Order: sequence, then structure tokens, then C-alpha cells
Amino acid sequence: MDRWYAVHTHTRAERLGRAHLHRQGFEAYLPQYLKRRRHARRVDWTPAPLFPGYLFVRMDPAATRWQAIRSTVGIRDLVCLGETPSAVPAGIVEGIRAREDDSGFVRMDKVAPFAKGDKIQIAAGALCEQVGLFDCMTDDERVVVLLNLLGRPLKVRLPVEAVVAYA
Repeated sequence: MDRWYAVHTHTRAERLGRAHLHRQGFEAYLPQYLKRRRHARRVDWTPAPLFPGYLFVRMDPAATRWQAIRSTVGIRDLVCLGETPSAVPAGIVEGIRAREDDSGFVRMDKVAPFAKGDKIQIAAGALCEQVGLFDCMTDDERVVVLLNLLGRPLKVRLPVEAVVAYA
């Protein structure tokens, strides 16, 4: 019976490993998402593996020469339990695929803990107990808070854990 199995790849060789597995006739899946990247004052979005260093391969170990995967270019090894490959629990890969958009990238929907304009209080750090307004979430799991310090508006980026709802 065909199931999905995790494959450990060499560093940054996920795409290379997937291509070589396809050439050998295996069905390989590399979930990717669009990662926000800043460089030289520019922000762009670049494809990145959802699980760096891993991809999935669909096979039946009883009917497939799966040992060939171990010597595939870009592949380190299969994730095994003892000497046999360990199957990914049913529905995991299908659930990841269900979250893909039209371009084939997994959507990374982040739910903001507050609505824009909500009053929040900083609970930790140098600005502890300051009250401000929630503006937005950033790509790196931080919140942007609008503060009024010394009569001037100021945007501050803080970890999500450092702010609480203002009562």
C-alpha cells in the first residue's frame, strides 16, 4: 500500500533531491511557502521549504526498491524506525497540500491576536506598562505597536509575548 515517507536531504538540497527522485520514478513532494526576505533595504518574497532538510516520497516499501533512495543525489537517508522506513501519519501530507494556493505554495495564514486599533499594553522590556495601539503582525511573529512617546508617534516592533490586551 502506498504511503508517504519523510526523506532527510542534504543542506539546501531539497529541490535537487526531489528532481533526482522524480527521475527515478518516485512521487516526491516538497512543500514550499513564500518567505519574506530583506536584503539591502529591499523586501522580496522567495520560495522556501516548509520543512528545511526534508521532503516526502510516496511509495510501498514492500513493492519498491526503496534502498535506492539512500544513494540518490541530494538525499541523506529515509527517516526510519530501525531498519525500515517510518510512514508519515495518514492525512498529514494531504492536509499540507490542501493549504496550497494556485501557485503551489503553502499559505501561511497568521491570525493576529488583536484587531487593528486595539489598545494594548506592553508587559515586558524597556517600555513595560506603556499603552499603545495594535497596528499589524510582521512576518517574523512580531507585533507592530503605535506608541505616543514624548508627544511623538512611534512604531515599535515587539515579540507577541511582550504585549497584552489593555483592560
